[in-house]
Amino acid sequence: MSKKIIALAIVVLFSFTPILEKKVTKTGTITFEASVPSFEEVKAKNESVTGILNTENGEIAALALMKGFRFKVALMEEHFNENYIESSKYPKATFKGKIADFDYSKLTTTAKEYTIKGKLELHGKTKDITIIGKLKKDGESINLVSNFSVNVDDFAIEIPSVVSKKLAKKVNVSLDFDLK
Repeated sequence: MSKKIIALAIVVLFSFTPILEKKVTKTGTITFEASVPSFEEVKAKNESVTGILNTENGEIAALALMKGFRFKVALMEEHFNENYIESSKYPKATFKGKIADFDYSKLTTTAKEYTIKGKLELHGKTKDITIIGKLKKDGESINLVSNFSVNVDDFAIEIPSVVSKKLAKKVNVSLDFDLK
């Protein structure tokens, strides 16, 4: 699937509200790290994540293509896509949720913490998650940042025993979206 088709699918999810009630990004950043002390860094970044926020009701959705994650070491990227995430079978990760007590009119240039609850779909599995996100206004944009962890076992991602001591089962995830 092309990025345009996937982005269009997310937009369609929220197409029942006027365009002024939506803030969108196609350049959101998600970074994850599954490093273990004393071993090589296992870290990747995707800077072309699509995100959309309905400013009327706080509904939020995001979509990341798995092949968009870039590693420092090309071999890690290959193993990530072929052996762990199986990107050809599970090409994307999605999140659909809602920001609790969201009120667009109360956003300021000072970041405020919000609870975000929703469903994360990754590697063909869906899990309810709750994260804390910091939101603030930046001109006409809304900036959302968050740091949270996910467990690879929750998404049936198998780590071979040969490398199990080199990869954390608890993966730290950070995101940064400028929604316009």
